[in-house]
Amino acid sequence: MRKQRILNRYFLAPLLVIFVLPGNSFAHDGPPFPIVVDQNIGPCVVSVWTDPDVGTGTFFIITSPLPGGSLPSDLKVEVAVQPVSGRLAEVSYPAERDPSRDNVQFRSLVQFDTQEMWRVRVKVQSAQGNGETTATVEATPPGLGRWDLLLYLGPFLAIGFLWFMAFMRKRRRSVAS
Repeated sequence: MRKQRILNRYFLAPLLVIFVLPGNSFAHDGPPFPIVVDQNIGPCVVSVWTDPDVGTGTFFIITSPLPGGSLPSDLKVEVAVQPVSGRLAEVSYPAERDPSRDNVQFRSLVQFDTQEMWRVRVKVQSAQGNGETTATVEATPPGLGRWDLLLYLGPFLAIGFLWFMAFMRKRRRSVAS
């Protein structure tokens, strides 16, 4: 009977940690996600993907020509951010063309000083025309680095451990019979 209580503790401990004692949840931790998709802005169609980490956030601006047109060779892209609360003035960051892509993609590194909602304005400029779009995004704390893998692997390891314990218990019962 004592052995059974010890085994029950091993089964209940991971469940207690997973369901009863939740830690802080992060609003976003992972790959970039879209905030603007296929929107006509000035002389091109634009999609904006972001990984808005506190500290340095990254914006990827993917441009393609309007139907039947071509992208201007003098295309310039700029990302401007400002807290929704208005506590800071808007700050603009130039986007640099990413030469490693088949399509025309720009990348901009933006500074976020705290976790909150930010207004994002993407400006496109060329001799063929100008345009802009706005979106809001929440700057989130950066991940835990290498510890992310262990954190995300934890529930799978716990389920694997529970499965292994059930398998061993069933095996002991069949051997005893």
